[in-house]
Amino acid sequence: MPIVLKKDAKYTYSDYLTWPNDEQWEIIDGRAYNMSPAPKIRHQNVVSNFHIALKTFPDNNCYTGIAPTDVVFDDYNVVQPDVFIVCDKSKILETHIRGAPELIIEVTSPANEVKDRREKKSLYERFGVIEYVIVFVEEEYLERYILKDNKYTGPEIYNRDETLKLVTLPIEINIMAIFKGV
Repeated sequence: MPIVLKKDAKYTYSDYLTWPNDEQWEIIDGRAYNMSPAPKIRHQNVVSNFHIALKTFPDNNCYTGIAPTDVVFDDYNVVQPDVFIVCDKSKILETHIRGAPELIIEVTSPANEVKDRREKKSLYERFGVIEYVIVFVEEEYLERYILKDNKYTGPEIYNRDETLKLVTLPIEINIMAIFKGV
């Protein structure tokens, strides 16, 4: 699990803005999580493949973002999702996203899998992220959660030989293509 800065402290977005630019941190419920070490090549290939699939989809009129872009839910919750979609243009500021994206995709690594499945899932559910996808690179499968009545359903499990049909965009993604070149 990523290193927590100080367990007893409660950090804010203002604190976060003062930290060194050569370090990557996230704040969840006021707790600061160090994002080191940098992701492996395999992880980055999956992130890139998802980003390209979403960004180049012809009917995507939304903003397609990629880490390390700050997504600020409130003063105590700042994350950098691997890939995300924001359709409400008023949430897109010059320096960051303010509010919940419609879709977030997190690609796990050994250091962040528990945080992605527990802390981030809870955070995204609480702030109204409509669709949350967790990608398990080593096992080549993914889990998808859909927000219904303010709670996530699922998970729906997708194997590498299946197709993911998103609810936030009218796109079907061949999962095998996401793992291609990995």
